[in-house]
Amino acid sequence: FSLVLPLGATKDMGKMLGGDEEKDPDAAKKEEERQEALRQQEEERKAKYAKMEAEREVMRQGIRDKYGIKKKEEKEAEAQAALEANAEGSLTRPKKAIPPGCGDEEEEEEESILDTVIKYLPGPLQDMFKK
Repeated sequence: FSLVLPLGATKDMGKMLGGDEEKDPDAAKKEEERQEALRQQEEERKAKYAKMEAEREVMRQGIRDKYGIKKKEEKEAEAQAALEANAEGSLTRPKKAIPPGCGDEEEEEEESILDTVIKYLPGPLQDMFKK
C-alpha cells in the first residue's frame, strides 16, 4: 500500500491523514542491535585512541630521555621533596614572606594619626589623652 503525498509532505503527515502506520514486529530487536553496535564502535574507538596515545607517550618519553627534560609531575614532586628536606631539621613551621610595607610601620602610622587628632582637640581633652 502506497500513499501518494503532495510535494513537501512527510511520512508523518501521511499518517495524520489516515495512512496506515508501518508496524515492524522486530523493531525492538533491531533497535537493541543498533544500540549494541554503537556501543561496540565506541569501545573500539576508545581502544584505538588509547593505543595511539600510548604510542605517542613512548615517543615523548624518548624525546625527554634524549634531551634530559622532566615531566611537569616529576618537577613538582622534586620541588616538594626539596621543601620537605629543607624543613626536616626545623622545629618551627616555615616562615611566611612579609611583603614590604607591612608590619610595624602601620602601628606607627596609627599612633601619628592619633597624635594628629589630639592636637586639634581643646586643651582639657588633650590633657586627658596624654595621661
